[in-house]
Amino acid sequence: MEETTASLNFTLTDDQEAIRDQIRSFVEQEIKPVALSFDETQEFPLEIFKKLGDLGYLGIVIPDEYEGSSMGYMEYALVVEEIARGCPSIALGVAAHNGLCTSHIYRFGSETLRKKYVADLASGRALGAWGLTEPNSGSDAGGMQTVAVRDGDGWIINGSKNFITHGNVGNTAVIMAVTDREKKNRGISAFVVDKSMPGFYGSKKENKVGMRCSDTASLTLENVRVPAENLIGNENEGFIQALQILDGGRISIAALSVGLAQGAFEAALKYANERHQFNKSLASFQAIQFKLAQMSMNIDAARLLTYKAAMLRDNGEDYSLAASHAKLFASEVAVQVSEEAIQIHGGYGYIKDYPVEKLWRDSKLLTIGEGTSEVQRIVIARNIIAQ
Repeated sequence: MEETTASLNFTLTDDQEAIRDQIRSFVEQEIKPVALSFDETQEFPLEIFKKLGDLGYLGIVIPDEYEGSSMGYMEYALVVEEIARGCPSIALGVAAHNGLCTSHIYRFGSETLRKKYVADLASGRALGAWGLTEPNSGSDAGGMQTVAVRDGDGWIINGSKNFITHGNVGNTAVIMAVTDREKKNRGISAFVVDKSMPGFYGSKKENKVGMRCSDTASLTLENVRVPAENLIGNENEGFIQALQILDGGRISIAALSVGLAQGAFEAALKYANERHQFNKSLASFQAIQFKLAQMSMNIDAARLLTYKAAMLRDNGEDYSLAASHAKLFASEVAVQVSEEAIQIHGGYGYIKDYPVEKLWRDSKLLTIGEGTSEVQRIVIARNIIAQ
């Protein structure tokens, strides 16, 4: 179906501007001053997440009856973008918690599951993880090895997941497992599994190039008994659910990419105005001006694509193609802009005294996580050919 933009209004409402201003102030006061130290130590910023929960930013799109903030995806995109300006690693955790785990349980889970898990997640009393990727299956979910087998009034799950955000610090996880091997992707189910269940635990913490204070770890499931009521939706619908969750997740990764790029641009512009060579500022050289102009243009284009996808989602329109457009373009812009920011800094851009080297390291994951750039091109091509 061809998308229309006639109904889209990119002017922020007063409430949206207030939300943006509030989270921007929080980032300036609470996140920017400590971002580099958390990157260095790889410590998970638990206290910051508690404060974000108190502000309502860990249940952004969840209704208030489950202790959420009852906002839309436009507000969600604004929050993730602003946090990413200060620390993309923290923004990644906010996106994974909101858009993957919490949203999956709320959108597809029973009322029993909502009451049991969603309020704690939305308020920040618990942190969520989402388990699709495995050591031998990433984009190819058909290669999944984690298995759930019926056992009396419940299920027994065995397997492992890796590259899981909040794998160690998370209390609650959505786990995809094979329930009918013959059906391949259509034989995968989703379950809510929590750390109180024996045999379910986080294991290897990854030592990453970027996003270093985001807790990325493996999850192990050894004969984990899961109650029948913890099946999310119907049996064998887990992969279908996951595809819909990933569509929304791509909006958040696009927003994160925009925020990262904006942060890198602002740092480069500040440096170009302050640094002098040959008795004049770097910003007075045309070569630097052209770099800044290209960076600014690409960020604005990425932002518009992201806001378009968010507004389509809020309007109840088909947003799958728009989300892939935004995620692909914005993530690659983030890599390009952060690299140019280093170039403008010269040698100083390559040392940890300045934030741009961290943003550069953080940026690359955005072209990989929640659907690689290559997968996005496949999704886009399929959509436009089918129109």
